[in-house]
Amino acid sequence: MAIMSSRLIRHEICKDELKSLGARIIDIQGIMFLVKFDLNGNKITYAYHLNEDNTFFLERIKPYLLSIGNYQYEEDIVDVIKVDIEQFINAMNSSNYEQFIEIDNHLAKLVRLFEDLYLYYNIEKEDLTKLDTSVDCILDNIKEIMKRSERVYTKKDPDVLKEDIEF
Repeated sequence: MAIMSSRLIRHEICKDELKSLGARIIDIQGIMFLVKFDLNGNKITYAYHLNEDNTFFLERIKPYLLSIGNYQYEEDIVDVIKVDIEQFINAMNSSNYEQFIEIDNHLAKLVRLFEDLYLYYNIEKEDLTKLDTSVDCILDNIKEIMKRSERVYTKKDPDVLKEDIEF
């Protein structure tokens, strides 16, 4: 008879909680997990895996790739995913949702393009300054838009977006 560790039992309880939210969970050799949601045709997928130090790394891989963070406990992952799904359900009510996803995918692609640029080419300092100025302009636009836009999700504050954010 197999004996389950308390951590394994906790993890099974957390997976059951995610399933109760409508998730389909794919277990990849007990160390990596895909958590998939289909919200009225909108697919949202998360991946988390066990790190060497017994913490968990969580990322959203659909509708766009985003590293969310490291967490000590499985329950933290469930809490983060619950809020994220709630925020997406809210965002899907916007007539701008598809454009938001498209812009986010473009930004993610820019990160990859920039990485290829500096890994494959010798870039002049002036060109890097030019790119940095462009990124600062995007940040300024985001802060300006935030200030004049109505806040629609108030159950928690944004993790990164603050009025005083700087790069």
